[in-house]
Parts: sequence; C-alpha cells; structure tokens
Amino acid sequence: MSAPTGSTPHGEAFDQAVAELRPRLHRYCARMTGSVIDGEDVVQEALMKAIEALPRTDTIAHLESWLVRIAHNAALDFLRRRSRRDVALSDEDLEMIIDPAPTSLEREIAAASLTTFMRLPVAQRSSVILMDVLGYSLEEITGVTGSSIPAIKAALHRGRARLRDLAQEQDDRPEPVLAHAERSLLAAYVDRFNARDFDALRDMLADEVQLDLVTRTRRSGRTDVSNYFSNYVRVAGWHVVLGFVERRPAVVVRDPADPTGTPLYFILLEWAGTRVVNIRDFRYARYVIEAAELTTAD
Repeated sequence: MSAPTGSTPHGEAFDQAVAELRPRLHRYCARMTGSVIDGEDVVQEALMKAIEALPRTDTIAHLESWLVRIAHNAALDFLRRRSRRDVALSDEDLEMIIDPAPTSLEREIAAASLTTFMRLPVAQRSSVILMDVLGYSLEEITGVTGSSIPAIKAALHRGRARLRDLAQEQDDRPEPVLAHAERSLLAAYVDRFNARDFDALRDMLADEVQLDLVTRTRRSGRTDVSNYFSNYVRVAGWHVVLGFVERRPAVVVRDPADPTGTPLYFILLEWAGTRVVNIRDFRYARYVIEAAELTTAD
C-alpha cells in the first residue's frame, strides 16, 4: 500500500503517481478479468474515471487505495457487461475465521494463471488477489470492495481452497493454430519488421487504421499511423517473431541478445482482408506481459 498523500495530487504529480501505480493496478485487473489484454482495457477505463473524478474529490488520504477502488468497480462493470460471472456473494457462513495464508501458499496463489483465477466467483477472486497477490490487509480490502470483514474472510477461505484444487488439474486445451491465410499475413508482417522494411509495412495499412501505443499515444489514419514506424528505425534491441498471447495471434518482441529469454512485450494486429486496421503496441507497457499466457511459433 502507498503511504498517505495528505492532499489531492494534480498535474504532473498525479501523472507520475499513476505511472508508478499502473503496473500494480494491472496486476489486479488482469486477474479479475482473466486476461492481460482485458485487464489493460479496465485500467485505462479506471484511470479515465479517476481523472474525471479528481476535480470533484476532496483530500485523498491514500492515492493507491483510491485508484484500486475505482479499478475494482471498473472491473466489476466489465465483468457484468461480459456476463461471465455472478457478482453476488453466496449465502454461506460469513463468520468463518481463518488463519493468514502461509508464505508457500501466497507464492502459489500469486503464480496461478489468469484463467485459473477466472474460475473463482468474483468475490473470492477479488479478495484473494487483493490479499495474496497485492498484500492488502482485511481492513484495506473492505475499503476497496465494500464487503464486510467476515464476508472477506469467508471468500478468502473458499477461494484459496478452490485454487489449491484447480492447481491439480491438467490443461488439456489444444495448442492454438493459425489458418493459412492469417499466418501468411502475420509472417509477412514479421519478416518485413525484422528487415526494417517499414515502407512495405506502411503499404499494408488500411486508410482508416488505428494505433494504440499503450500508455503513450493514440493515432488514427494511415498518414498519422505511418509515422509510428519511425520510432523503430531509431531504436535497437528488438527482434519480432510470430506467436500467441492468450491464444490470440500476436507479434512477440524478443531481445536479440537473449533469443531464448522471456519476451519483452507484444504487438496485436487486426486485419480487414489483407490490410491492417488496428495496431496495439505494448512497448511502453511491458508490465502487461507479466502474467500473459504467451507462446511463440518460431
């Protein structure tokens, strides 16, 4: 948890605080939504709501808890819209008293996959993430979720037990595969990127292409988005390969000095026929890859 701020930050002070807290907010939202990509969408939505609320907000004692509470509510809104889970608490015994999770269990829970977290009911999921992943106290969790301490204790007990059971199950899903046409398009994009043939990549853009350079800028239209490739002309230390993030086709970025190491970040593309209509580049949001289900096809 962050220390009390004692005042409401504005301008550059707020932007700096948000930049420092954003990876932590994403850890929570990714596990709540079961997706590093959806989690970043929720973080963006939450920060927009925070910026809108800031002028109307009195002194913020704890900026982090204030932002996490907004992110929690944004995640619940997202889940309701997606209609994946029932957000109501169960009517089981809420007076159950539990012991703190042992260190080994905390490590197991923090390492659980996002798809595993998604198999918990929302109240259990939120309580487990806040305490065992982010390190919040029971009192702090009540401030975020609005639940009572007995309800949180019960949710923690049930959620931890369920995660232990789920950890024993095998993932029997088949490996993701690409249709020939899509693989050909992505392979061409990857080959041209590695060759630094950015004029050829510009030729692949649709007139109405959209760019989200996550945490930095958004651009629209072929002319404006074309300038995005100039950034890659000026920087080194990257090599791209074809892969999957959360079973979605992706351009995965590696460090050429460490080709077998953990990927650095990824880029998502959307196509209309043979033209790129959307680019989402996580170069400046590398925290997103932390818990991503990611494979490469190299």
